[in-house]
Amino acid sequence: MAHAEAILTGVNFVHPSLFSVADQNAAFAQMKIAGVRVIRFGMEDKEDENLDFIKRAYTQNIRVVLIFHGKYAPGAPVRPYRPKEFPGMWQGPPISSLDPGLSRIYFQQFIDKLDAAGVALAGIELENEINMAGNNPDFRLPGEGRLLGLDDLYHDPEGQQVAKGYLQYLKVLAALKDVRDRSKLSAHTPLLPTSLVDAGPEGAWPTPKNYDGVSAGATIAFFRANGVDRLVDAYNLHTYPWADGPGEKVSAIHRLRRLQQLVLPLCSPAGKPCWVTEWGFPNDSKSCPSDEKARSLLVPEMMEDFRQLTQEKRLAGLIYYSWLGEARFDVYRCGSLTKTGHLAIAPIPTH
Repeated sequence: MAHAEAILTGVNFVHPSLFSVADQNAAFAQMKIAGVRVIRFGMEDKEDENLDFIKRAYTQNIRVVLIFHGKYAPGAPVRPYRPKEFPGMWQGPPISSLDPGLSRIYFQQFIDKLDAAGVALAGIELENEINMAGNNPDFRLPGEGRLLGLDDLYHDPEGQQVAKGYLQYLKVLAALKDVRDRSKLSAHTPLLPTSLVDAGPEGAWPTPKNYDGVSAGATIAFFRANGVDRLVDAYNLHTYPWADGPGEKVSAIHRLRRLQQLVLPLCSPAGKPCWVTEWGFPNDSKSCPSDEKARSLLVPEMMEDFRQLTQEKRLAGLIYYSWLGEARFDVYRCGSLTKTGHLAIAPIPTH
């Protein structure tokens, strides 16, 4: 009997450069044993180390969903470093300073190296979570705790600056698509736009913040109005479900509704499906063995919700956050993969 087709599933490997090559290789070996076939990570400054990491994963039959970051115009302004006021904010140039020409050269050189090494990617993304101030200095700091909507991108002063960056971003995305299309081995690799944070509907953030964002729906609507559907194969979302009431029916309903409010308007069985390239539940336990009681209830619940979206042809990729590199979310703990980790990376049949 033939096996049902399954969507792409995998796990994030966060900041692999923080781990030695020996530790990376040990992680690959454990991933292979666990059945992981896809990992996601973002390009870092040392390109040769990135290439070596991808090649070593590939030798273990583990393919990479790679996050590219574009190159910026020479002399682009950099956001001032203010960690006490704004912890976790990327201090680089604004998205509006991206340079399509420099980015194209960079993309081409790296894809050529992958082709020469015989490596095909599992997915390609451009940038990460640029619909929030944390990864996009086009937002002003301090903000007002606002979630901007589509109208704001056209008429609000802060929204107009973010929209300027969005338009520049799409030019760089077009350059990446052209490079992808010409690749010998990755020409048919799914191309995704920037991942978008599930921040809720327009208005105010659910919890008070001193920075702003744009809703995922408004960002995709703006992108679509400016031609993104000609460039990408799917949309790209991040969602971190509420973790309250593990095993409780009412809490499960609230989580499902939140997921549906994000996915149903954006991810169409007749248009572009979505990938969820980050999702997960934190676990602050430092004990060994790890206390997975809450996650052992939450992860299967969410996997069932994702399965329904998969069967509706709304979801085409699902990547858990994370295997290693983000202690609160890691599923590889105390020298082995947790039970919830096994559940989170399990294949999801499409029918």
